[in-house]
Amino acid sequence: MVSSSSKKKGLEEKKKPAISYFSKDKIICPVCKKAFEKEVMRSGNGRMIAGGLTDDLHRIFEPSAKFGRIYPLIYDIGACPNCYTALLWSDFNDVKKKEDIDKLFESRDERKAKVSTVFPHFNLKHERSLFDGCAYYYLALLTYSKLNPDFLPTMKSAFLSLRLSWLTHELDLAVPGHNFQYISDVMKRKALFFYHQAIQCETDRTEKSSTLGNFGPDMDKNYGWDGVIYLCGLLEYNYGQQDDLQLRLKKLSESKTAIARIFGLGKSSKNKPGPLLEKARNLYDLLAKELNDDDF
Repeated sequence: MVSSSSKKKGLEEKKKPAISYFSKDKIICPVCKKAFEKEVMRSGNGRMIAGGLTDDLHRIFEPSAKFGRIYPLIYDIGACPNCYTALLWSDFNDVKKKEDIDKLFESRDERKAKVSTVFPHFNLKHERSLFDGCAYYYLALLTYSKLNPDFLPTMKSAFLSLRLSWLTHELDLAVPGHNFQYISDVMKRKALFFYHQAIQCETDRTEKSSTLGNFGPDMDKNYGWDGVIYLCGLLEYNYGQQDDLQLRLKKLSESKTAIARIFGLGKSSKNKPGPLLEKARNLYDLLAKELNDDDF
């Protein structure tokens, strides 16, 4: 007969090593004033094995034998389980204007309902899964849509949409057959819209998008404004509209010009080394090929 202590020991041995922990310091929601726990990803011990960099600047992390596949991005967003306000952790202390607080409080049920239609039964009170992480990002997009221009909501919505597209793609690989790849493609198109809007906001000074401290789009490196220009061109090439050919070619031509100007293609590019320059060159060649092939 197996003793209860032996059973407990066996269960502990099978338990997956911890990927995250809850901080002792709780977060006070600026909207509903309720306290909630901050989940933080643990680092070290082979949890993060950096792999390749995708064309849209997403760092792939390889699964390890000990921890399996992990998704560092899902820990970059916090969400209040009481009113469903979700933000980048660094923004929680900056929500102070009554107008912002009122908008977020009044729209709390709307946020929950919208996210529940896509990610039913998501949970904000336990260790987050990839599924919950996707819900966090969707909540964040809905939250930033209510905030004033000082938060740079357009630029943040751009890279949050792109991140959500990556996460839902991973979700589709994990549990295929639930239309998560369709959501991923929709989020790529949303990212394209927001990136274009952010550049327009910077041009007309309605939002000072270029003042953002970290443009990501991923967590491992800040590719700055150059990355924004590059991603606009890449997303336009891959996910821009196809119905109006002349409009498409016009936008691709504008992207090609912007990339050449930003990255100095055709001239000395020693001041912009690294993977972004290489990817920009590849994109420039793709744009030039499509424009030439269509005799634009």
